[in-house]
Amino acid sequence: METVTDITMWSMFANATILVKLVMFMLIGASVWCWSIIVDKTIQYRRARAAAEQFDHAFWSGEPLDQLFDQVGPAPRGAAEVIFAAGMTEWRRSHRQDGDLIAGAQARIDRSMDVAIGKETAKLQKGLAVLATTGSVAPYVGLFGTVFGIMNAFIEIAQAQNTNLAVVAPGIAEALLATGLGLMAAIPAVIFYNKLSADADRIVAGWEAFADEFSTILSRQLDA
Repeated sequence: METVTDITMWSMFANATILVKLVMFMLIGASVWCWSIIVDKTIQYRRARAAAEQFDHAFWSGEPLDQLFDQVGPAPRGAAEVIFAAGMTEWRRSHRQDGDLIAGAQARIDRSMDVAIGKETAKLQKGLAVLATTGSVAPYVGLFGTVFGIMNAFIEIAQAQNTNLAVVAPGIAEALLATGLGLMAAIPAVIFYNKLSADADRIVAGWEAFADEFSTILSRQLDA
């Protein structure tokens, strides 16, 4: 085994075995993927909160619901508008031509809004599973690369029959780099998965609260 005096991140990567390099590439790719999800979700959640706040202000402004629905139009811009449009669409469909309501209107309106909430929730949580998986698996993938790298380093040491620290250290450092990359991918993934999951739960809770309030308003009109 040759003595390696230049122990830098690049030299450790360049001198690693093919399998360890493959592990490192996987971990670097997973880290980049996770950070792209983190940035995308942060922007998406910020927009979702802003859209919900804007629509909530319009909804409680006292404007008639039919007029607000006409303003929303066929292409709602935010999740809150989608939920509102789903409820209002079913509300209008539940009226017969003579003006009377078809039986079971309240249940159908609630189901329509529940379906809309489910679809918007799926969009909101898309990608979070990648963060959870990376946070759980990346340390073990890095450890696999480290174990294989150390095993290969010891084999080369035995072949060289030299236990000098200058000979042993580079191979061990190369192997440990895989564990470091695994932790570098896993730690942000776990932290932001927990944060983004909590943010998503709060946003969905807001949608559900709005749907309940809207359903209550329609229920009063049904009773009237």
